[in-house]
Amino acid sequence: MMFNGYNEQLIESIKAWLREDVGSGDVTTQTTIPSGHQSKGIIHAKEGGVVCGLPVAELVFEVVDPSLSFLPRVKEGEVIAKGTVLAEVEGSTHSILTGERLALNLMQRLSGIATRTASFVAALEGLPTRLVDTRKTTPGHRMLEKYAVRIGGGANHRFGLYDAVMIKDNHIKGAGGISQAVSRARAHIPHTMTIEVETESLDQVEEALAAGADIIMLDNMSHEMMAEAVRRIKAKAPHVKTEASGNVSLETVRSIAETGVNVISVGRLTYSFASLDISLDLNAKKEGGLS
Repeated sequence: MMFNGYNEQLIESIKAWLREDVGSGDVTTQTTIPSGHQSKGIIHAKEGGVVCGLPVAELVFEVVDPSLSFLPRVKEGEVIAKGTVLAEVEGSTHSILTGERLALNLMQRLSGIATRTASFVAALEGLPTRLVDTRKTTPGHRMLEKYAVRIGGGANHRFGLYDAVMIKDNHIKGAGGISQAVSRARAHIPHTMTIEVETESLDQVEEALAAGADIIMLDNMSHEMMAEAVRRIKAKAPHVKTEASGNVSLETVRSIAETGVNVISVGRLTYSFASLDISLDLNAKKEGGLS
């Protein structure tokens, strides 16, 4: 598994998601299929894209029934074509069908995010600008969705409110200005933590520079204004990183990168994507042996 120490948390989430789906039991499977029935489930893609979530699906089936065998047939992050067999799961038919929907739901969503991210990364080919996600994730699924962004070739922005200071418009209003907000934050955070300031005008860019921001976000600016902001920042404080944000689309991401920004953050990587169509078909065995 590859979730940086979050396996225990993920297992607890999977158990909760299974309780939501299974409840007191899978009545359809229990009433239609003999309890000793054995099968092999073939997980396959019904459209092309970037596959993501194989380790998650494996963990779902492991939580449902540790005796199930899960065999990936492609690599995580591989670009696959329609019809590709992604994995096989073998063992109790009851267990396979109990875990099927959760495993597929997670794989479909994560593969959709990875595929969406890969399309943005491809649009930036040859440019040094880095593509990152945002906190606009599904509650309870942030760890997985940000993982899918990495599998798709993107990078992660801050994980939550706790790991970096990001001073946005409402913080600026509440603090009484950019200078006041940066000064107060700097007085309380460790020296290893960065301060990012969201700006919407060249005047705010100048104020953020004067205040000593580590990263300056250029929010919803025209390309012309963004290019000018980057020029000023590089001239006065070349160590300060620049981030573009707001209304970034697949059609505009390259032209935004060409303004010279270091990073482009794209919320729609995790909130506006199409799940990849993935299915599981049983290649059934007869009870007690192979068919």
